[in-house]
Amino acid sequence: MKRVKILKSYAAGLTLLALAACAPSTAPSSAGGDDRTGTVRVWLFDEPNRAPKEKVVAEAVREFTAAHPDVKVEVSYIPTSPARHEKFKGAFNDPASAPDVAEYGNTDLAEYAAAGGFADLGADVGAWAEGKEINADLLKSATAGGRLYGVPWYIGVRALYYRTDVFDELGLKAPATLEELAATARAVRAKKPDLYGIAVGGEYTFGALPFVWDAGGDIERLDSPESRKGVKAYTDLLSDDVCPPQACAALTGGKTVELFASGKAAMGILGNFSRSAVDAGPAAGKYAVVPLPGSTAGTPAPAFAGGNNLGVMRSSGHRTLAVQFVQLLAGKTYQVKMYEAMGNLPTLTSARRELAARDPFLKPFLDTVAAGTRFVPVDPAWVKIDNQKVIPTMLQKVATGQATVEQATTEAAAAVNAAFGRS
Repeated sequence: MKRVKILKSYAAGLTLLALAACAPSTAPSSAGGDDRTGTVRVWLFDEPNRAPKEKVVAEAVREFTAAHPDVKVEVSYIPTSPARHEKFKGAFNDPASAPDVAEYGNTDLAEYAAAGGFADLGADVGAWAEGKEINADLLKSATAGGRLYGVPWYIGVRALYYRTDVFDELGLKAPATLEELAATARAVRAKKPDLYGIAVGGEYTFGALPFVWDAGGDIERLDSPESRKGVKAYTDLLSDDVCPPQACAALTGGKTVELFASGKAAMGILGNFSRSAVDAGPAAGKYAVVPLPGSTAGTPAPAFAGGNNLGVMRSSGHRTLAVQFVQLLAGKTYQVKMYEAMGNLPTLTSARRELAARDPFLKPFLDTVAAGTRFVPVDPAWVKIDNQKVIPTMLQKVATGQATVEQATTEAAAAVNAAFGRS
């Protein structure tokens, strides 16, 4: 994250109209309290396979309540579907129904910060010894308007998976630059037309953005020469000699994982969290992972740092207890346990170092984090940009020949400006 763009802070004068589009109609009615007894309510995200997560959390609850005999911790698992937004809005408006601690996706930060629903934890994290291990770039994914609204609990980054059996057969090496990646993908497709050279998708925003960022472009300047260079580099892969647009233009990130895991692609831009899916398919045991290369050999392309944060509600009546529970669950012991249970990549450097020593699979992802990751604009406008599929539409129009790179990026840039309320 050394090449991180300083994320835009909220303007002091966010209009009521902008807030109404992405936030509750009323701000939280209570700033909460600091009772040291009673029930601490926690909302965590449900998972397709929740049992391992639930087991780790239950262990943390037992440890916490053993240290606080007069305290009970009540954990509820909430869906990750779009309905979560309404659930959070309801909690922000009605403190009586709100939890004290909540897990939330870091791309939801702008919406929730604009609503005023979470407490500023800047001083708490600053005074927390383990919190000093979370680097500044990761903290940006929990920061809006100069305030820290949570603790980054785990991150998800993407790297380049490739089929070792195919590469060995064809005498190929893992690509060291994006130019080599494109050439390697075409070489595979030419010699093995039953395979896609690399699985890429027109609806894979977080697969495309590293190409844009590596070229010096940005989401807020999609019509710049740098962004156009990155868009062209990515959409050039959506071609008959790599990943045919008629099959690949509609692919999401999840579908590209399926393609690689099923043995139908020689390469794929997949996350550390995709490991179990790949290991469950025909590609199991026949792949390796390297950082997604950038335009310069030895320098990975900046990856999107996805993941979830743990926050404390501003309306919490148990602020100190809530902060202490967050620090326990987000501390090294439980970050390691959560990786072992769910594959969640820790945000604490000591936890990542310990796990990397045990599991070489992590190295390319850790190298990617060390080289520099990026994040989406921390602004309610991102919700509009994402919901309107501005970036996928741009990619698909280029891939299918409906528009040139210049035309598609001009149109996308206008939609981005409209989302930000710019003329």
